[in-house]
Amino acid sequence: MAETQCGEDPEPCEPGPAGPLFVPVRPGPAGCVARLFRTPVGARTAVAFTTPGRLSAALGARQAWIGLSEPALRALTEPLGVREVTVDPRLAAHPVAAPERRVPAWREGDRGAVGAPRVTGAAAMVGSLS
Repeated sequence: MAETQCGEDPEPCEPGPAGPLFVPVRPGPAGCVARLFRTPVGARTAVAFTTPGRLSAALGARQAWIGLSEPALRALTEPLGVREVTVDPRLAAHPVAAPERRVPAWREGDRGAVGAPRVTGAAAMVGSLS
């Protein structure tokens, strides 16, 4: 059986998404610039999404984007040394818990006085002088 070259093979050597990709962009000096991100290990990567909805879910509804093919995105980012393209990434951060409410140190003594009336202002000064 003869081996076929990648160009002759009906199946691509490296499977990629078919159709246009939605690439997040930011304003640049000469128009739009593709946003680059970092992988969890710190390598730079281009990011693209298969639908505008997935892009909005990951980066917010106000994120600007352009439509590009995968080869066009690679051609844009390879001169910058970015060879990786991440398609449809999901947020990988740990969930953020609500901050713990802390009582200031100067109010530590008030913890046991729930429901007790507090004396403030001039009356407190008079009480501390006697």
